[in-house]
Amino acid sequence: MIKYRLICKNCNLSFDSWFASSLEYEKLKNKNFLTCHDCNSNKIEKSLMAPKLINKDKSKKNDGSFKHKRINKKIKEYQKFIKNNFDYVGENFSYEARSIHYNNKQSKKKGIYGSASFDEIKELKDEGIDTEVIPWIEDKSN
Repeated sequence: MIKYRLICKNCNLSFDSWFASSLEYEKLKNKNFLTCHDCNSNKIEKSLMAPKLINKDKSKKNDGSFKHKRINKKIKEYQKFIKNNFDYVGENFSYEARSIHYNNKQSKKKGIYGSASFDEIKELKDEGIDTEVIPWIEDKSN
């Protein structure tokens, strides 16, 4: 099977059509069996098309699942860095961030991370407290 992009020379309509082979296309064209869907003209010509090549080498597969795995791996690397270099404060993130920002707590040598709602994060940013939201993947191995 082969797919061609066809163009009607009468009304300039462009459409795709499948043929058993290029020889089959030529036979139908020579017998004037190819007609335009719009104006019924038989002035149909092939246009140039780029072939679609299929890469069967799965090691170089560049589909969505490969990108998804690569992104998950990068997120897990960030998570490992954060866990090793920041203090976890859990659901108390907003309170702890304000305490550090307004110097109510002694200066921490490490940053903090934890959970906060989007509203809480917006409020922190409105107060000038620098916060960032990062995606977090729960470890399902445990």
